[in-house]
Amino acid sequence: MNTALKSVGDATGDARNPGMPLDLEWVASARANRSAIERRAATIGTRRTVKKAHQAAWLIKAISCMDLTTLSGDDTEQRVKRLCMKARNPVRRDLLEAMGLGEQVVTTGAVCVYHEMIQTALRALEGTNIPVAAVSTGFPAGLSPLHLRVQEIKESVAAGAQEIDIVISRRHVLTGNWQALYDEVQEFTAACGDAHIKAILATGELGTLRNVARASLVCMMAGVDFIKTSTGKESVNATLPVSLTMVRAIRDYRERTGVLVGYKPAGGISKAKDALVYLSLMKEELGRAWLEPELFRFGASSLLGDIERQLEHFVTGRYSASFRHAIG
Repeated sequence: MNTALKSVGDATGDARNPGMPLDLEWVASARANRSAIERRAATIGTRRTVKKAHQAAWLIKAISCMDLTTLSGDDTEQRVKRLCMKARNPVRRDLLEAMGLGEQVVTTGAVCVYHEMIQTALRALEGTNIPVAAVSTGFPAGLSPLHLRVQEIKESVAAGAQEIDIVISRRHVLTGNWQALYDEVQEFTAACGDAHIKAILATGELGTLRNVARASLVCMMAGVDFIKTSTGKESVNATLPVSLTMVRAIRDYRERTGVLVGYKPAGGISKAKDALVYLSLMKEELGRAWLEPELFRFGASSLLGDIERQLEHFVTGRYSASFRHAIG
């Protein structure tokens, strides 16, 4: 059991994307065959299975790639503090000890909050390597004036956020104004400085998979470190066909530039079995490096509770009630 649990792999280095000039020919050539993508997506959860100790190892890996998130209008400092305590100790110590991981430090990949809660999160995470991510640029709609969106990024970076999740202007994608999208995202990237930047495409509002593919390429050309599916506020969030489209754009970008860009599915991922499917997708389409938090994140919180329940079942053979694994 210990061998499987400890074979989850070594961390990759910090990936940064320097960007490149906008290549409109490359963007125009991007296609997405919906029927083929949907056929492939339908097989991802059926082609590979992991059981017992190996499944537990994959679920521990999923936790390390999770952005534990609270983005509600009724967020309070106490709620954020509780979330950060959960990020520091996402799995009960007795479960880790029973799995032979009592000496291993297990944390989530990051904590994601609104700007107002950055300082609270930083204080609660002091002494750890868990970064604080902040949503920015008029999240979730991204319709505030451009200069205010840029300033919002700068203020969040100055407040101590190590990662910035920006939202793009969907209208640029829907009208095919790729130059405007590129210029906008470049401005956001410059404002981030040393902070990592994740571009939220809000794929549920982009209309077609071809738009998703093209928007992914343009954002990577503009220098983002991650591309992310959703704000979690759209009617349709992360799906496997959208994810397959985006990770293949990442693969194409890597093959042409040699640069590794991360991926973050967000919204609607709440079950441990879904986490295993997404990890399989990353491993099969992009390779082992994308099973580390430097290049892969889940945008989720309720997912953690179900993963803990599955780990308790692995240890005890029994499923526990959800309230035993509260997020905060």
